[in-house]
Amino acid sequence: MPYEFTRERRVAFAETDLAGIVHFSNYFRYMEETEHAFYRSLGLRIHPSEGPGVGWPRVDVQCDFRAPLRFDDVFEVRLLVREKRRKSVTYAAVFRKLDGARTVVARGAMTVVSVAFDPSTGTMNAVSLPSDFDARLEVAPDDVLAAAHAER
Repeated sequence: MPYEFTRERRVAFAETDLAGIVHFSNYFRYMEETEHAFYRSLGLRIHPSEGPGVGWPRVDVQCDFRAPLRFDDVFEVRLLVREKRRKSVTYAAVFRKLDGARTVVARGAMTVVSVAFDPSTGTMNAVSLPSDFDARLEVAPDDVLAAAHAER
């Protein structure tokens, strides 16, 4: 379905802190990696191979932590399109440790804006979503979003 994507991953040693727990900053990277994999699954590219294309700055990100991930833990990130506007997309993310209990370890959200770069001024200006992104990304139904939010 073009409103959700799930990606499985294993925690690398370099992603942990001195206590052996995944450093909080990596959760934001995990969300972004999952977003890019989602785009690839839809035949889209975050960075064009030719031409100026658009950029995708993150304008709002958050993550609520519930339980730690540690070195070698296997987990998944489930990404859902929570909102799509003319110039932005907001995602909800559920991080689940793939243990016997499939424990939810964190929840996150990320809003990205479609921007064009003006090389003469070095500025970015928000622009409409590229037509291929707009056509392929759908907003998750309310019941799917509610169920994902209720997962424990």
